[in-house]
Amino acid sequence: MAGGVWTSQNKVLPGVYINVKSQPSTVANIGDRGVVAIPKALSWGAPGAVIEITPGEDTTALIGYPVTDSHARFLLEMMKGTDVSACPKKIYVYRYAGGASGAKAAASGSETADSDTLTYTIEAKYPGVRGNDLSVVGVLDPDTGGMTVSTYLDGYLVGSAVIEEAGTINNEWCDITISGSLVDFTATLAGGVDPVPTVNDDAAAITALETYTWDILCYDGTTPLTISAYVAFVKRMNESIGRKCQLVIGNTPGENSPYVISVRNGALLSDGTALTAEQATWWVAGAEAGANYNQSLTYAQYPGAVAANPKLTDDETAAAIEAGQIAIIDEFDTVKICSDINSKTTITTDEGAEFKKNRVMRVLMTFCNDVYKHFATYFIGKVDNNDSGRSLLRAWIIGYLNEMQANNGVQNFTAEDVEVLPGAEIDAVVINVALQPVDSVEKIYMTVTVSVNVNA
Repeated sequence: MAGGVWTSQNKVLPGVYINVKSQPSTVANIGDRGVVAIPKALSWGAPGAVIEITPGEDTTALIGYPVTDSHARFLLEMMKGTDVSACPKKIYVYRYAGGASGAKAAASGSETADSDTLTYTIEAKYPGVRGNDLSVVGVLDPDTGGMTVSTYLDGYLVGSAVIEEAGTINNEWCDITISGSLVDFTATLAGGVDPVPTVNDDAAAITALETYTWDILCYDGTTPLTISAYVAFVKRMNESIGRKCQLVIGNTPGENSPYVISVRNGALLSDGTALTAEQATWWVAGAEAGANYNQSLTYAQYPGAVAANPKLTDDETAAAIEAGQIAIIDEFDTVKICSDINSKTTITTDEGAEFKKNRVMRVLMTFCNDVYKHFATYFIGKVDNNDSGRSLLRAWIIGYLNEMQANNGVQNFTAEDVEVLPGAEIDAVVINVALQPVDSVEKIYMTVTVSVNVNA
């Protein structure tokens, strides 16, 4: 289905076209948020594919390592949440394919006992060095004549099968082919090589991720051309496809877009790990996705962090905020986001200062995405374009925004703020909605009067 923004009523495809802008000279059932997408070079998993991860599940079979392993650090940080918001409900990891540079770990050989010979060939399921940590052991049962074939990862059992004769065994870690007689054997896989990402991998990631629905895209690299490609991708998702989302990148000022969040610096963790600004995007992306539309991450604390990396002076922090960057600060034994902003710095008639705030953007994105989904599911092609049908559209929006207002997402909303009119063509409608998102208290100005008069 088509979507995006509109300037005139000339669209060809059926769809939902939504413009979001500031009102000049004025203070201008809710869908779930919480999905992060990230392209990543990995040592295990299907190359050139999107791997779906739910926080709390064992990630070992998915990316080769548990979330507590250093190789899965990016997932652990994404799943931390903050002291005021939850972690994301889902993470999509696109594994770079790396062309033909990767190799699967493998083993082959034979064992002989009492003139009986067994020959085996084993290949890891995916390319990457993680396959080198696999071993396969076959143990003959003298009572039954069968064999138990066990697969181990780092010495831990991850697969087991009982066979009565030679053949092929497939599990989620490797493919095993046995021929000849059944004889005890032990094999350790080797030769696994990680695919090296190429210039084509990010283009492939963009193509793959476009078919999924997510709130936040995280890019933890530093290549300027690649950053520009992801910025353009997210802009197209918002303005041409109609799916509202944001991109989190590391220390890249000057993007000037409400769709892009730039992280100025990193953090030092309690285990001694020092994260750069690019690596801190993992936590920021997870926190931004997990935050509800009625939550701000200003002063939200980073669990497990003990200091900013590097520490910023007040002047450096102020400069970062003025440049549209999230600054990580530490004070009173806590590490936190100074101000929950995006990279928007230029104020226009259509995009006022409120568009700098990610809480406001979450309200607008949640509203737009839910309208898009609901209208596409229940209204387009199903509701008559007459007064009765347009009243149904209006009633749904009013009910939705009343619920959002009850949850402190918007304020001062009344039914008169929604207008549904016939469009220029017989199959079109025009909907005008006035919203005033609620922001959080961030600046407190206080005057304290001190009296030295004992009679006062």
